[in-house]
Amino acid sequence: MKHILHIASSAAIALFATGAGAQFVKGNEAVVIAADGAKKVETPPLPAGTLWKPCVASKPGCTPSGWRMVETAEGLQECTEIYARPGTCRSSTYGTEKRSRLWIVKTHGQWMQCQLPDLASKCVSTKALPFSAVQ
Repeated sequence: MKHILHIASSAAIALFATGAGAQFVKGNEAVVIAADGAKKVETPPLPAGTLWKPCVASKPGCTPSGWRMVETAEGLQECTEIYARPGTCRSSTYGTEKRSRLWIVKTHGQWMQCQLPDLASKCVSTKALPFSAVQ
């Protein structure tokens, strides 16, 4: 019986660790933790001359191609666009709700969109057509 409980608790810990680890993308250069523990987060810059109004996260129909998962100063957010402008993001439902998602990350100085929260997944420039996945 002790052996079964040990296996069950080990599996639960592994499952918890896997879920917690997927709440961010390891290697995302947009998130920097300073020596004093302060967290600095960079989001993709708006293109020069941007005139379009953002689609707010609470408005239905703003994400026909899926949510953009963006690290912000408030933590991981689901956004209607990669720029994370005010009103375009909401708290992440990753791990509790299945939906189409893209992960916006900075790697090697370039902004990329990844299919999964992993730099080894299909990642392309934010200027290219993405590979979203229901997660």
